[in-house]
Amino acid sequence: MRLLLRLVLLLVLIAVFTVGVLFTLQNDTAVPLDLLFVQLDAQWLALWMLLAFALGGVFGLLAGLLSLWRVKRERYTLKRQLQAANKELEKLRAGNAGKAVTAKA
Repeated sequence: MRLLLRLVLLLVLIAVFTVGVLFTLQNDTAVPLDLLFVQLDAQWLALWMLLAFALGGVFGLLAGLLSLWRVKRERYTLKRQLQAANKELEKLRAGNAGKAVTAKA
């Protein structure tokens, strides 16, 4: 099963690479890029598209990382609260156990 999964992954990677190469070869027109404040020299359209795709992926990963960090921080806070509640529960149980022993005697 693991071998089949790796084979499928390899085929998908080869397909993505092939599509990327074909996309680059088909879009070789030089296009200047104007970013309001900065004008960049003319480069292949495929280069601008691939850079935009890569930057989108990086920003998506950063957004996911920030969300993950927030969830981990909340988990840590909740874990500390749970430990404090468990300690308080143990103290209450220990206090009630002492009272129960003295009441029976």
